[in-house]
Amino acid sequence: MRLNNKVVLISGGARGMGAVEASMFSKEGAIIIIGDILEDEGRKIEAQINESGGTCIFLKLDVT
Repeated sequence: MRLNNKVVLISGGARGMGAVEASMFSKEGAIIIIGDILEDEGRKIEAQINESGGTCIFLKLDVT
């Protein structure tokens, strides 16, 4: 696990490439923080990562 106990912050992580990166980094041992305006999608990714044994936190984030 190359990213064991590293913290990764992904803005725009609720879907698309951000969601894929969150999943990949989690599999490498990283603790994931997803920031996105899309709350439902972000909570879904958060749940998927946590259920698969990873650690993920979703935060509603609007960067405008």
